[in-house]
This record gives sequence, C-alpha cells and structure tokens, in this order.
Amino acid sequence: MELTTVWFILIGVLWTGYFVLEGFDFGVGMLMPVLGRGEDGETRKRVLLNTIGPVWDGNEVWLLTAGGATFAAFPHWYATLFSGFYLPLLLILVALIVRALGFDYRGKVDDPVWRRRWDAAIVVGSVVPALLWGVALTNIVRGVPINAAKEYTGNLFTLLNPVGLLGGLTTVALFLTHGAIFVALKTEGDIRRQARELSLRVGLVAAALAVALLVTLNAQTGSAASWVAAGAAAVALLAGLFASWRDREGWAFVGTFVAIGAAVASLFLALYPDVMPSSTNPAFSLTVTNASSTAYTLKIMTIVAAVFTPLVLAYQAWTYWVFRRRIGTRHIPAASGAAPAPSAPQAPGNSPVPPTAPAPSR
Repeated sequence: MELTTVWFILIGVLWTGYFVLEGFDFGVGMLMPVLGRGEDGETRKRVLLNTIGPVWDGNEVWLLTAGGATFAAFPHWYATLFSGFYLPLLLILVALIVRALGFDYRGKVDDPVWRRRWDAAIVVGSVVPALLWGVALTNIVRGVPINAAKEYTGNLFTLLNPVGLLGGLTTVALFLTHGAIFVALKTEGDIRRQARELSLRVGLVAAALAVALLVTLNAQTGSAASWVAAGAAAVALLAGLFASWRDREGWAFVGTFVAIGAAVASLFLALYPDVMPSSTNPAFSLTVTNASSTAYTLKIMTIVAAVFTPLVLAYQAWTYWVFRRRIGTRHIPAASGAAPAPSAPQAPGNSPVPPTAPAPSR
C-alpha cells in the first residue's frame, strides 16, 4: 500500500477519533440548559461538567493531531482547506476558546449572573463547532469550487448550501444523542433518567438526518465500501437507541460511538482518492497523489506515528478507566464562594469527583 494511502487512512482515523470523543463533549455542553434545570440546577450543571471534566481537553488533542498530520502529510490539502475555509475554521477556533474559558471561569465567582453568562459561553462554544464541522466535512466530500491553481474560489455562503446545512444539523443531532447517552452512562438519579429519555427523542431525529445525509452524499460520490460503512452507521445508531430504551447505557454508548465513527468513515471512503474535489472542474481536484508530501517525509512520519500513537492511546484509555465511576448530585459539595484552583484533572471550576464514587450498575 502506498504511503499516501496509509496517511489518508490515518488522517481519517484521527478525524474519526476526534468526532466520536469530542462529540459527546459537545453534546454535554449543549445539554446544560436542558439537564441543568430545576431548583438544584447549579448542582446538576456541576455534575454535567464533572462528567467531562477529566477528558474534554484530552479529546481536543485529536483535533490538533489531525490538523498537524494533514499539514505534514498533505500540505496542499492543508493550504487549500485552511485558506478557503478560513472564516468557518476561525469561528470554530473562537468557539472552542470561549468554551474552554467557560469551563475554567464559571466557578471562579460565586454569583448566579456570572455563572449564567459562562454557561451561555459553554453552550454557544459547543453548538458552533458541532454545526460548522458538519458543514465543512459535508462540503469537502461534495466538492467545492477550486481553480487550476488549487485555490478555493468560493466564500462562506458557498458552504452554507442546503446539503452543507443538512450535514451541520446531522452532526448537531448526533452529538446531542451521543452526549445524552454519555451523561446517562456517567450519572445517577434523575439526571440519568432524563438524559436517557432525551437520547431517545433526539436520537430518532439524528437517525433520520443521518440517513438523508449519507444517502445524498453516497449517491453523488459513494463507493461500495462507503455504502457499507453508511449501513453500519445506521445499524449501530438504531442498536444504540434500542439499548438506551432498555436502560443499557453502556451498550447504547458503544452504539452511538460506532455510529459516528462509521458515518465519518463512510464520508472518507466516499472522498477517496480525492482529498478536496473541485466542483469547478474534476481535473482541478486535490488527490492523495498531487497534494501529498515527499515519500521521505511520509516515511519519517510513519515511523514516528508507529512509536508514539500506542503510547497516546494507552494514556487516554487509562484516563477514562480512572474516571469511570458514576456521579450524582450527592457527590457535589455545596458552593461556598469561589472554587479553588484544581489540583487534579476535573471539571474546571468545580470540585473533583473522588475515584471512590459508586461503581456503574451498567
């Protein structure tokens, strides 16, 4: 197998890892106004934040790695993508920064107005990337206007076409479902029950949108492999929703995890061997061949990836294992002024959840 193909697969794996992991982070952030309501709303929100506190920043490393790998392995792809999609990518970056600030600063001042403003920042910082990543990935697969010099000739409104917006709504719905099931898996009591019920309602919408998107894109540029992956995504999502209905949150999370991964895989399989098809003229498309780095660069990158990737995966798996326990409102101490600076991985601005919390029942 050519190294260009190997690195296309590896970049697809990195983006898949980012979406399946950061996806439930976005979902939890978007669900704060819904699952954080009630007389004990502040405590419930702190529970939600503590479910993703130990892992959200580690999940974002997948994005940095995917961007860096794209830059090194396919510099022409990186250049055209980041120059042509500059505005939506800038909006995503700003949203991610605002979201991180919300995690860190909402608990610094014991004032409801202060916390509400940072809660809004977390919600917006979760919705915007969830929407725009779907728009961007959908347009990459469909093709965008690229000229003979391999430069993007459209603008932001070119990307906001009906199919692109369908892609954005699909990722928002999938991440909401993924996040709701993750909350149900990680919590107990009323939050767990409400999150599970919400996952079923949102999941049906996500399933309809995902089917419409994958059929549309695969009908245009799909292959046999991409159709198989799309079918696997549909089956996994329905299986995950069935497991959620049966109160089996662990299997439900596996289902949405596999569904999102298979859906992203379907898009990359439909894209290959292009990396950015040109809607202006197919001859102007960027492919794994004309957009790649030199063979020597790819060889060195392959060696480095073979050494360090298992280490990173092992560390992240260990993090999830350490913070595997369920948490609930009874684990959250009453607020007493500004929260202390965190001394261990936790939801920034909130009290850490002790590893001795009750073990999951599922």
